[in-house]
Amino acid sequence: MLKIENLTKTYGDKKAVDGLTLNIAPGEIYGFIGHNGAGKTTTLKAAAGILQFEQGEIYVCGNSIKTAPLECKKHLAYIPDNPDLYDFMTGIKYLNFFADIFGVDAEQRKNRIHELASAFEIEADLAKPISAYSHGMKQKLAIISAWLHTPDLIIMDEPFVGLDPKASHLLKEMMHGVCDRGGAIFFSTHVLEVAEKLCDKVAIIKQGKLIRSGTMDEVRGDESLEEVFLDLEAD
Repeated sequence: MLKIENLTKTYGDKKAVDGLTLNIAPGEIYGFIGHNGAGKTTTLKAAAGILQFEQGEIYVCGNSIKTAPLECKKHLAYIPDNPDLYDFMTGIKYLNFFADIFGVDAEQRKNRIHELASAFEIEADLAKPISAYSHGMKQKLAIISAWLHTPDLIIMDEPFVGLDPKASHLLKEMMHGVCDRGGAIFFSTHVLEVAEKLCDKVAIIKQGKLIRSGTMDEVRGDESLEEVFLDLEAD
């Protein structure tokens, strides 16, 4: 579903990501953890096709993000850590804008918007301008827009920040739903308890380098994920 091969991205003299390789298969929820500045967001943006990189290759559903970016983007959705939405739009206009971009037909978008907005309890707020939304409401709107075209791969950067417990639970169910139909999830988080309970596999990045990856049991061993992470950070 997502193949990252020897990804290297530099900013000036600093390597933000250094030779990173990951493979994410259909049906997997793959967690990505590391401290601030470790290279998580850079990797996610590169995988989503919105950040160029110097070395390596990234494939989405078999398509190169370098040579076939539009084909890749048809299959994926990306939610940044701080969604920069169009504040001048109303919620419903924003969702219809996204549905237009991805060619979602009128009947399907109507049903999807109703189903998801109702579940996140913001359907009554869709007529309001996004500028009037709280951070949590903007996060919910970003999640709904990402799910509209039923993508095969969903990439998310700290998706649970700003969500209330009910919305967080719903998002976890939606993530499992994507995987149940053969899709995949790749997301970063600082909440290690969430990663430990939710993820099939996890990767730990430090100073741009992948230092451990695999199934949760392989990475964790007999310790908690938090203990492993802290030990690796200390090393």
